[in-house]
Amino acid sequence: MPGWTIITNYGLVLAYIARHPEHTVREIAGAVSITEWTVHKIINELETEGYLERKRIGRNNAYSINPSRTLRHETMRHVMVGDLLKVLGWESEEAAAKEKVAEITVNPRVNRAIVRRVAGEAAA
Repeated sequence: MPGWTIITNYGLVLAYIARHPEHTVREIAGAVSITEWTVHKIINELETEGYLERKRIGRNNAYSINPSRTLRHETMRHVMVGDLLKVLGWESEEAAAKEKVAEITVNPRVNRAIVRRVAGEAAA
């Protein structure tokens, strides 16, 4: 691994969580190649600053990103986290939902299957 990277550990953790919101700290640490303690520290700071929200699901956590937060550096305060994450391959929940609606609208086989299912539920 090189001595430095363009994206900091904070950015790497945030980008990984954006793509894998239900992964554990251990999985995040392994993927980003940092210690679990460092991941805990980063997640706590990102949560404190409002970049992500942590929710308990059973014994695990699930995370959601706040895409409207801006980057912290004074020269990048015009850039929203969601825009940066999109460049890094993240698809927001809203974008995914819109894509599913577009697929339903465009795909007549899916439309027929939905109509049959809804008609079957209505008849029951």
